[in-house]
Order: sequence, then structure tokens, then C-alpha cells
Amino acid sequence: MVTLVTVEGRHTATGTTAVMTMDVMNRTDARTKREYNESHLMTAIRVKTNPLGKYLVPQSVNLECVRYCVVYDGKTESVDAAFNMDYDLFEVDSDLRPFDTGADIRELRKKPSSEYNAKEGSAARCARVMQRLTRFPVMVLKGGYQLFTASYHYLRTQKIFWMPQELEAFKPYPVEILPAKLYMGNYVQACDSQIQKDLKIKAHINISEEAGIFFLEDREKLLHIPIPDSLEADFFPHFSNICHFIDSHIYKEAVLVFSTFGISRCSTAVMAYLIHSCRLYLKNAWSYVQKCKTNMRPNRAFVQQLSDWEQRIYVTAITDISEPNY
Repeated sequence: MVTLVTVEGRHTATGTTAVMTMDVMNRTDARTKREYNESHLMTAIRVKTNPLGKYLVPQSVNLECVRYCVVYDGKTESVDAAFNMDYDLFEVDSDLRPFDTGADIRELRKKPSSEYNAKEGSAARCARVMQRLTRFPVMVLKGGYQLFTASYHYLRTQKIFWMPQELEAFKPYPVEILPAKLYMGNYVQACDSQIQKDLKIKAHINISEEAGIFFLEDREKLLHIPIPDSLEADFFPHFSNICHFIDSHIYKEAVLVFSTFGISRCSTAVMAYLIHSCRLYLKNAWSYVQKCKTNMRPNRAFVQQLSDWEQRIYVTAITDISEPNY
């Protein structure tokens, strides 16, 4: 699950959507200059090649400090090659040819622009080069730019240079739990009309104590459960209502589950839904949500209540919730 992008924590590769701060997240565009200039993902850096087509690591990026490095090309069919570290980084690929072939530039301009798209496997080749300088695995965006932006069109841009103030104000999106159907976020994101429009969110579950201010006009699509994030809070009686609400809307419109900071209460609610409606054990639901949002953290009381919920659904407790795993 990796939805490269800019969602809670700044997640998102495809299959999820998360959000890390800009100093630990790097998006790399392995396409041609023409493709990049037409449009690219927000804040993505284009990687240049030398005359033999070898990718050059951008000097402006300190890869040692990058936790999530995601590389994409136009249309990635397979990512297997990206993680083949037997590749000799100092040997020129046999299928590469010098860029300057002596062809008349006027004749080249007559060819269809598709002939100037990045070659198949460009993201994998670039990832292998980037891997030399990172402490963590380099990821390749499954499906490439074409598939990703078909679903996340609002992350396209033609802007190349980003000022520090713009990066600081960069808006994180909610985490995508079920593609285009179920999202998890915080109160600020729930009140942002542009986020609701981009993600086509129509129904909301508010698990913060604060009352909603943006969706008061449509109460049938807003479920408010004011639960405090404390060890004394009794969340269990609300799990059935949460699952029913999501199931009643998810096939018609996207649903956002949110709490004040989007870490404890909303992740508890989402896992209760995955246990009930997606038939996951607690340990599997936990692992799934953690991949979507690495800093999710239900308090110990909520973990116990999720265990009780698992026992109700499956008749017996299956997941060992003893610390330090949970």
C-alpha cells in the first residue's frame, strides 16, 4: 500500500495515500523534460540523464535524509526490476544509445511526440540509481503518472519552482483507506471545502468532541460521536453505528472519518469497520491502517475495546493485544 502523494503525512504510491513532512518525502519524475513540463505531480523533481541515458542523482536532494523516495514514469507496468540490486550501477545499459545520434533536429520534430516519452522501465532504472544513496528502499509508483493522475488529478501541476513559504503551507490530504471510498483525517481537513471537493467526500463521521461547522446543512450525511480521547472513554457501544453508517454511504459516495488530530479515535473507528465489514482480524486491520498512516495510535483502552469487538464478531479473541505490539 503506498499512495505516494500528499495526504496525511504526505502518502500517498498507489494503494494508499499518507503524509510525511517535506524533509523525509521525495517524489522523483523519471520522464522526459517535455512530459515533465506539460504536467507533473506537485513538488516532484525531474531527474536528468547524461548523454548515455544514465540517470543523475539531483544535487539539490539529500537522499540520506529521505525516508520515502518515490519514483514514477509515464506508465509503469511492473516494479519488480526496481528492487533488483544486483544491477551494476557503473555499467552502461546495453540497450542505451548516445543521445546525440546526428539526426536532423527538424526531422525529429516531425515525429509524433509519443516517441519522446520516457522509455518503459525508466522509473525502475532511476530507482536503482537513487537506491545507492538512500538508507530506505526506493519505491516505484505503480501504474505510473498516467494511472495515478487519473484518480488524483488535483495533484497535477505545471509549476516547477516552489518557494519555502509555499512548501510550508502545502496542504496535506486525508489518508485513503479504501480507494476513492473511505478516508481518515483530522478536524481541519474535514472543514476544508477544497479537500472535500477534490476527494468527492459527501459523508462524514466526526469523532471529535468539537461540533462540525461545515456540514451542518446536511445532517443525514454527518454522524457525530463526541468521544474524548481518554482511557475512561467507552467507544465500544458506537462501533455498530459507525459500521452501519459507512456501509450505508460507501457505495454511493466517499466517506471521511475524522477526529481532532486524526491519530487515535478515527483510526479506532476505521479498524472497527474493517473488522466488521471487511472481515479482517484486529491484527490485520491494525497492520493495514498502519501502512496507510504510520503514526496512527489508538490509546490502550481503545485497543482493548477493539479486541472485545473482534471477539464479538468472531466469537473468540484472535489477536494478542499485549504490549509492546499494540
